Amino acid sequence: MYTADTVKYQGAGLLLALLLLTQGAWAGPKIESWETSNGARVLFVAAPDLPMVDIRVVFDAGSARDGDAAGLSSLTNALLTEGAGEWSADQLAERLEALGVEMSSGALRDMAWVSARTLKEEKPYATVVETLTQVLGKPRFDKVDLERNRKMMLLGLRKGEQNPSTVARKAFLKSVFGSHPYASDPDGTKVSLPAITRGQVVAFHQRYYVAANATIAIVGDLNRAEAEKLAQQVVSALPAGVPAPDLPLVENLARAEQITKRFPSSQSHIMMGQPGMHRGDPDYFLLYVGNHILGGSGLVSLLSEQVREKRGLSYSVYSYFSPMRRNGPFIAAAQTQNAKAGEALKVIRDTLRRYIEQGPSEKELKAARQNITGGFPLRISSNSKIVEYLAMIGFYDLPLDYLDTFVSRVNAVTREQIREAFQRRLHLDRMVTVVVGNGKAAQPGG
Repeated sequence: MYTADTVKYQGAGLLLALLLLTQGAWAGPKIESWETSNGARVLFVAAPDLPMVDIRVVFDAGSARDGDAAGLSSLTNALLTEGAGEWSADQLAERLEALGVEMSSGALRDMAWVSARTLKEEKPYATVVETLTQVLGKPRFDKVDLERNRKMMLLGLRKGEQNPSTVARKAFLKSVFGSHPYASDPDGTKVSLPAITRGQVVAFHQRYYVAANATIAIVGDLNRAEAEKLAQQVVSALPAGVPAPDLPLVENLARAEQITKRFPSSQSHIMMGQPGMHRGDPDYFLLYVGNHILGGSGLVSLLSEQVREKRGLSYSVYSYFSPMRRNGPFIAAAQTQNAKAGEALKVIRDTLRRYIEQGPSEKELKAARQNITGGFPLRISSNSKIVEYLAMIGFYDLPLDYLDTFVSRVNAVTREQIREAFQRRLHLDRMVTVVVGNGKAAQPGG
């Protein structure tokens, strides 16, 4: 007999085996796409081998839509699963837990979502469809739930103030994005959260939780007709509405900025970077593969070699691009002893400068290609992972053959293309640098 756990692990194993067998002639899962009658976009992959269904409904309703009420998107999203239709928060949790159904939600800068996972058995499946429909379209936003979640978010802010990594990240992103809507912190602030009213939450939901602003991703034991019925049902309580307006472009930084924050910690947290790239960026694969070599491949990256292995300055050093609808940040980060912060920062900058000027070696590029393409099957080795990819592809309007062409596009990247892209896109003289640590010892060069 199937259980949620056996389906989860058998599904991962079966799909991984299939992908590994077909790597020689790579083909990703077949993606079908259409729109519901009220305008939601749907992406669907049939996975008939396992009696399980994953669904993820994504809205352009992240913190970039908060306006002057930082935290509004996150608070609204959290309240969706805290009571809907005729069910209170406790009743909603009980009806899902009784059937082993998983439901979760979240919000970032670009997007907000609700996800559900269930076995394809009549009772749990019907319960998921009915519940998700109410959660999306008829949330209660009860005052007691709003206040409880507000307090939890405020508590999260206080905990974040005690974490040097969180302090560094918030200061970095605020400086990088400036006056752009991405500067609005999904966590909110100590000033904004207490001021948010139930009316604002209701208005935010009415504006952004509409079908025309939604992407539905479905993976599971369904045929096309069943998937169409499911998609239509879960957004049936939503008005058609209109999509969220386009976000402004993220402006390039005009100058370098260095921010030093004192923090009573034994280590300094370093974060430096600038606006990087967006989803669908023509330079995406060049920057992605190039950063894998620079700081995205763990202990074998150039940053790890120079900062950690050769000099023992940091146990953790890395870099990454975080693409969003508009240019998300490029970040290079490390943690080091307070007295070593200046030296570590200098080595990071020198490594970045050398890499921008010279690019990778052929050996480094070959190893990166092998590592990325060899590990790619693991990244889509379960239905839950595939549904996240579908949601990303649909939300950012990427080509439906994105998974099919991923490996070939990685393999097509050349050393010269990486070097040229990094020279165009990264500028050491215009980066934000944040160091959070213990007083003067944490100041670079100090």
